[in-house]
Parts: sequence; C-alpha cells; structure tokens
Amino acid sequence: MSTPVPPPGPTAKTTYTLAVCLFHHFTTLDYQGPIEILTAYSTSNRKNYGFLFETFPDSAIDAEFLSHSMEPVEPGIGPKVLPTGTYKDVMEQGRQFDIILIPGGAGNPGNVDSSLLEFIKTQYPKAKHILTVCTGSWILAGTGLLSGKKATTNKKVFRMIEEFTKDLNITWVPKARWVVTDDNKIWTSSGITAGMDLANAFMEYFVGEEFAYEACKIAELTPKGEGEDEWAAVHGLV
Repeated sequence: MSTPVPPPGPTAKTTYTLAVCLFHHFTTLDYQGPIEILTAYSTSNRKNYGFLFETFPDSAIDAEFLSHSMEPVEPGIGPKVLPTGTYKDVMEQGRQFDIILIPGGAGNPGNVDSSLLEFIKTQYPKAKHILTVCTGSWILAGTGLLSGKKATTNKKVFRMIEEFTKDLNITWVPKARWVVTDDNKIWTSSGITAGMDLANAFMEYFVGEEFAYEACKIAELTPKGEGEDEWAAVHGLV
C-alpha cells in the first residue's frame, strides 16, 4: 500500500529572490534561523510542506546562497556550506536580488572578500530590502550604506563596533532587538538569535501578521518585540 502524498500549496503569484551572503567564519544560526521564517512560503516549501499551512500569502521568497567562490564556506562552528553562486558571477550577469541577508560572525569590512562589499553596493540601489543579523551590520557599515542611518548589532561587541565606525555617522541603537530605517529598507538585528525576531517582524511587514504567525507556529517561535532587549543592560549599554 503506497503512502499518500499530501497536496502542495498554491503557486505564488509573485516570487521574490533573496541572496544570503556567506563568508568564512560566519555564524550559521545568523542566517539559518531567519531563513526558516523568511522562506517559509518558498516555492520549495509550498511543494513539499504545503499541507502544514492553513493559509498562504500571494508571494514567496526563494533563497540563494552566495560566496566569493564556489568552494565550500567554513562557518565558525559546524559543517562547511556549499554556495549556489558567487558575488562576481552575479555582478557580471547583471542579476538583481530583491532581498539581501548578511549574517554576522568573525567577518568585518577589513577581512571579508572585497567582492562581497562590492556586491552589496551594486545591489543596494534596486534591492527592496537589506537585512543584517548580529555583526552583519558591521559589514554593511563598511560599504558606507549605513551612514546617516540607525542600526543595531550584537551587544557583546557593540562598543567596539561603535568605535570602529565612529566616523561613519551611524546612530547605533543600544537597546533594541532589531532596528528598521525610516524607509523600511534596512533592517538590522542584535546578536544571533535576534535574527529570528527580525525575520518575524519583517514578515509581518512583508506579507502580514497572519502569515508571519503561520510561519512561527511551524517553527514554534515566540518572537520578541523590537524593544525586548535585556542584553543591552547585561552588557552595560543602558
């Protein structure tokens, strides 16, 4: 007797592309946690796990994983990750992504491959949104795109990053689980697990609270609000 196959979810009317920016010694949870929420309604999930959802938004977000080369990327902890493309190839092909996700880790503007910074700067004008998790905001700061804007980052290294970027006119917000710019284009989160809180808040904005909650139900995530940040006090920032 064959096992019944659950029906897939409906095809999205609009599909947005998301580029996950990888670099050596990144923090895996910085991107993998948010991806579970951001791509909950991806083309693949609709096909394979559509039976888990009660409702579907009209749009989907499909992710690709980029790096400076096609060689496996070594995270700070965990197995190596195979990228699906390179920054250089994307730029040469003139491809544009709708959403850019920059994780944190041991990377900073001075030690990541220059093609990552160039990719971000090239994509920024036409990208709908830039998301950073943890110290990913430091990498974004290195492109100059945070100048004149507000942002947050991992509270353990908050003062250090604030000092390194003191000439860039960035308003670093010490007590925040995440921060979004006034035009809703740049979203930055605090350390590591805050990335999932940012992803939920972004999905509430992008597809609505009902669908964001559906994704949280499957991930069993109880997200924190923007100001629910006890770590700022723990690290003496407030």
